[in-house]
Amino acid sequence: MSGSSKHLVGEGIPMSELPKNFDYAEVLRSSLQSRLNAGIGARQLGVTFQNLHVTGLGASASYQATIGSIFNPLNFKNAIQAKRHPAIRDILNSFSGCVRPGEMLLVLGRPGSGCSTLLKILSNNREEFYSVEGDVLFDSFLPQDIAKNYRGDVIYCPEDDVHFPTLTVEQTIQFAAHLRAPRQRLGQTRAEYAKSTAQILMELFGLHHAKDTRIGDHGSRGISGGERKRVSLCEALAARACAVCWDNATRGLDASTALEFAQALRTTTDIYQMTNVVSLYQASENIYNLFDKVCVLYEGRMAYFGPAKDAREYFMDLGYEPAHRQTTSDFLVAVTDPNARIPRKIDSPIPRTCSEFAYAYLNSYSGQRNMEEIASYRSSSSADVSRREGYTKSAREEHEAQRRKESSYIASVATQTIAVLRRRYQILRGNMTVTIIRIFGFLFQGVILGTVFLKLPDTTSAFYSRSGLLFFALFFSAIMALSEIPALFAQRPIILRHQQWALYHPFTEAVALTIMEVPITLLTSLIYGGLLYGLGELQKSAGQFFIFILFVFTVAFIMRAWFRALSAISKNAAAAQAIGGVSVLAMAMYTGYTLQDSFMIWPFKLISFINPIKYGFESLMANEFETLEATCANLVPQGPTYGNVGTENQVCTTVGSLPGQPMVQGARFIALSFGYSHHHLWRNFGILLAFATAFLAAYLFFTETNTKTTGISTVTMYKKGTPLDESEEDELSANFTRENSALQPHQSAKSNGDIIRQHDVFSFQNINYHIPVAGGQTRQLLNDVSGFVSPGSLTALMGESGAGKTTLLNVLAQRTDVGVISGHKYINGQSLPDDFQSQTGYCQQLDTHIPRATVREALLFSAQLRQPSSVPSSEKEDYVDKCLRLCGLWSHRNAIVGTLNVEFRKRTTIGVELAAKPRLLLFLDEPTSGLDSQSAWNIVVFLRDLADHGQAILCTIHQPSAELFHIFDRMLLLSKGGKTVYFGNLGHNSNTLLDYFARNGARPCGPEENPAEYMLDAIGAGATAYTDVDWHDIWRKSPEAQDVMQEIDKIHATGRSRPALDTVLRSQYPTPWINQFVQLVRRGALDHYRNKDYIIPKIALNITAGWFIGFTFFKHGTSIQLAQNKLFSIYMAIIVGIPLANQLQVPYVATRTVYETRERPSRMYSWSALVASQILVEIPWNILGSSLFFCLWYWTSHFPTDRGGYAYLALGIIFPLYYTTIAQSIASMAPTAETAQVLFGILFPFVLTFNGVLQPFSELGWWRWMYRLSPYTYLVEGLVGETIGRHEVVCSAVEYVTITPPENQTCGQYLSAYISMAGGYVLNPNASQSCQFCGIRNTDEFLGFAFNIFYRHRWRNFGLMFAFIAFNVFTIFVFTYVFRIHSGSWLPFRKKNRG
Repeated sequence: MSGSSKHLVGEGIPMSELPKNFDYAEVLRSSLQSRLNAGIGARQLGVTFQNLHVTGLGASASYQATIGSIFNPLNFKNAIQAKRHPAIRDILNSFSGCVRPGEMLLVLGRPGSGCSTLLKILSNNREEFYSVEGDVLFDSFLPQDIAKNYRGDVIYCPEDDVHFPTLTVEQTIQFAAHLRAPRQRLGQTRAEYAKSTAQILMELFGLHHAKDTRIGDHGSRGISGGERKRVSLCEALAARACAVCWDNATRGLDASTALEFAQALRTTTDIYQMTNVVSLYQASENIYNLFDKVCVLYEGRMAYFGPAKDAREYFMDLGYEPAHRQTTSDFLVAVTDPNARIPRKIDSPIPRTCSEFAYAYLNSYSGQRNMEEIASYRSSSSADVSRREGYTKSAREEHEAQRRKESSYIASVATQTIAVLRRRYQILRGNMTVTIIRIFGFLFQGVILGTVFLKLPDTTSAFYSRSGLLFFALFFSAIMALSEIPALFAQRPIILRHQQWALYHPFTEAVALTIMEVPITLLTSLIYGGLLYGLGELQKSAGQFFIFILFVFTVAFIMRAWFRALSAISKNAAAAQAIGGVSVLAMAMYTGYTLQDSFMIWPFKLISFINPIKYGFESLMANEFETLEATCANLVPQGPTYGNVGTENQVCTTVGSLPGQPMVQGARFIALSFGYSHHHLWRNFGILLAFATAFLAAYLFFTETNTKTTGISTVTMYKKGTPLDESEEDELSANFTRENSALQPHQSAKSNGDIIRQHDVFSFQNINYHIPVAGGQTRQLLNDVSGFVSPGSLTALMGESGAGKTTLLNVLAQRTDVGVISGHKYINGQSLPDDFQSQTGYCQQLDTHIPRATVREALLFSAQLRQPSSVPSSEKEDYVDKCLRLCGLWSHRNAIVGTLNVEFRKRTTIGVELAAKPRLLLFLDEPTSGLDSQSAWNIVVFLRDLADHGQAILCTIHQPSAELFHIFDRMLLLSKGGKTVYFGNLGHNSNTLLDYFARNGARPCGPEENPAEYMLDAIGAGATAYTDVDWHDIWRKSPEAQDVMQEIDKIHATGRSRPALDTVLRSQYPTPWINQFVQLVRRGALDHYRNKDYIIPKIALNITAGWFIGFTFFKHGTSIQLAQNKLFSIYMAIIVGIPLANQLQVPYVATRTVYETRERPSRMYSWSALVASQILVEIPWNILGSSLFFCLWYWTSHFPTDRGGYAYLALGIIFPLYYTTIAQSIASMAPTAETAQVLFGILFPFVLTFNGVLQPFSELGWWRWMYRLSPYTYLVEGLVGETIGRHEVVCSAVEYVTITPPENQTCGQYLSAYISMAGGYVLNPNASQSCQFCGIRNTDEFLGFAFNIFYRHRWRNFGLMFAFIAFNVFTIFVFTYVFRIHSGSWLPFRKKNRG
């Protein structure tokens, strides 16, 4: 008898049989009955926990580390002590409870109270915590049993909705259903089962219309935030777990959809006897009544656990009473907030602290009953052996036949791999831009490099060029592979979640990515390698060509495997990029091209044995040179004087030549020069296969084992030198208690008199909005929307998810960038002022801030730039302090914004807008999204207070409680398609609104019903709700609509009778450009100083690379080869700019994103000021890094001390200035850091190719013009000429060539004419035989002849580098304007004008 899990929504129900308005409960019952009739049983799993104690790493509050604190010697001891004895904090203490199959538990508590932790423990996710003590049992199974054998039966659905953004809704849901499909599917194939399950879930949650739409994310367009949350819920349901822990599952959902989800969960729980634990920050009374039990958390202690129906009475008996019309869930949370609870007057003392609440509960009847239930359930579940055996049998029979029965995974590894491979293909298809750019990059570089080495002659003069071509054929792949590290970290949270749900092994994702990469890598290798081979005219043999392609492909594959393995091992992208950058340097230097084996110092020589590029390079050299017979191009002596000299008196100076032979065998050349042999070719291929296997194995292993989250619990960080958790009470917290704010809202805060009292009315008429969609069609998102927002009023903008609330808000705030808008917007019936955006505030749903700024710094930055420059700075600072108190942020004013909880980040967002003193209007998009009920209450009451003091406010809101809803004055209600359903006053207790709906055919609203939920239900809002009544048509024909239009006309008539509102700003921005620049530099400098995750890897990379390169070229001498080694030491030093540039592009794009998302639409400052500040802020850190690099590299490479001044100016100053500006220039064209790094990998090799080192100037041919345009030409020439030039050369023994002079001539006599023409010297000028000739007398001859490098050009080069840097700076501004500011670009990935 097979034992499938029950909650197979859609199992056995063909899609074609789904009714149009299907009944979800009936679908589930039919599915269950079908399985029972087929003899397939179901299983259940309850959970009990007793004396649960959870601790995490890190204090509850700490100081934000800075670069100064990290390098402060006084802190070293504390750092070591912290490593040995880390700070530990209690998260949960003394929790006990029982959740039986068929029960739903509601978890309530304020943010930070431990709700998410409790859910993670109950879903058996323990890895991120320092310790978990106490007994947790899943029926009679231990946590380790569940983790090992049944992990997919107990899952945690996180609050954040993170998905692959390029997948569609249907693909995402089908994927989960496909991999959790049981073996017996009642005649359906796995694919049919997944499709029908996805169909039902999308129908249930109202996603069918968006099934083919990409999910998207914050950086790419896709479905709405509410729809993304619904996708997360569908994905979790498709996973078919027995017990599910849902963390803030209704965040971002409108009230009707949230209720539908809770009802669906109740239905599933009842029919299939699921165990569901749900934490909700805002739960209506209807939702609350669906739960069997409730757990109330108070600062990590359990204040109550028991029947939900008894909780209200329990806390009232303790001595607290609910506020008027306060929902039960809000009341339970309010009891845990000292500023929100309302104590009753009773004789006995009432608990006030979390410990007192926990003690009171343990000693109460409810507490004793809870302990008895735990004991009873544990006794019954442990005694029922058949139940455990049945569960085990049921679980095992779901497994595929090929799957190990003890595994948590249902699908076999093969099935997992195929499914993940299909998904990887879908991801690739959904995001072709990066792939196309990558392929184009290889094509582009192939053409460039191929023409640089165009038609290499079969002479010894091309030996060096051939070597360079073969080296770069391999090295470019390594540079390109480095750019994919950020993308690997971006997908890690998704893979972790799917692993925890037992969908697939993480290593199968690595396998799929590797398999999908093979054809792309093969294609790029054929394009790139084929172009290099053909244009360079390498050996014209089919066999040699395919061997060349084989090794280019193999090394490219290996390098990608290496960087992926490195990413899998590392904890963050910055560290992976730093290590990756050093590894690229190491592989480049120890290939044998830049530094031959005989010059490697012993410890580092080992690197060459573990360097895959080295074996690839040797094989390409052997393949090319084995059949090459080259004409000697450098016979000595030669010239007009030696026309009659025979070959017996000449010698070819190329290594491998034989006396009297004008031809040089390529095989002999590589054998003597490099120690390479053609016999090693296939041995090397075997070694490369071993590298590929090892790196791939490491990638798979660490992907499987290291896909974990950090073990550090959430910590609020504060600025150094300020108190932690200041105890001074905020005005908002002190005054906005539910007791006094509900009764006396006008007395809620004293400082709001500083808010500018408004007198201007904002109105809008017949707003329509169309956007283009696929196929040349358009979609209407707003349909004839009209209304007004008057001073002193708080207006709610409501509707179901997808109704167009945020769209309307953006249209009214002039923040749309695509589509066609029609209609009119007025201030006092007259046209909007030119600076309308500057005179309004807009709080976005996402709290977008510089994460390392303090709260006060964020508000002060807004005040300094958005209040006019005529306002003194001291007055702005005073006003910011008032806003901090007003927003309840005073005690957190020195906290780091990125470490705050959701409520305080939201308060900071509002505070930032208030600090600008918005004169006309304040827009807010979902200000209560993600907040608990008490925090939501605080925010809305705060908005009420602002409105009472004259501020005009329009805000969208999703799930207001009844008491919260009554705080609003007026509401604009939209239905799907952006159609107006109602606009007008709510009336006392919403009576005006309720009367309107009742008069027009809606059912009456119950006395205890939430009007916000009632009206959405009445208009058929929700994922599956519907109504036959056209409420939009009813509104258009209603007298209320006519009254609104008359009111608008009256507003216009009154407003037009007085002068139009002046434009306050006579320029585009409130403050002068120089003030913007100063404020941005200050903010950027502080951000960098606190960003240790960016600065420390940067410094570490410079130190490591400087030390490493310096000691690599440590050997000192005066030979030709050692001079060339010094040249390559400089060449390797400038390659460090590649990983350093990749690093700096990440914060550059991140800061720009904050500007584009929030600051630019507010006209806070000019984009040019931002660009200028980003350049200036970055430079000092890069100069510091390059200075450290120089100190460790210069003297270890044995460069002369007396020439160190110029070398430092070039490498310590000019070099960081150049790579900083070129990296930012390229990033200015790209929408994301990943794209920027791909573009950099394509474009930067230009700089490395044409500087005369890789291909000497004498061999560049047509590309010599590019040599003149390459900035590194002048950087390298300046450095090399200064440090190596004007030195005598003394050839080593192997560098002397032996020449036999004619009879009766000494060596000096015979070679004097040649030396005067070509340079060099004779070691034994008086000898008459065996002349020992050295072809170079001094380094100037060597550098000038081969590389076109001259000592005398050094200061000219210094000046030219400044010109290139200035050009880079110019292009940063130009590219930013063209690609990020100006609209109408032809490039598809450019982000268009937002304002």
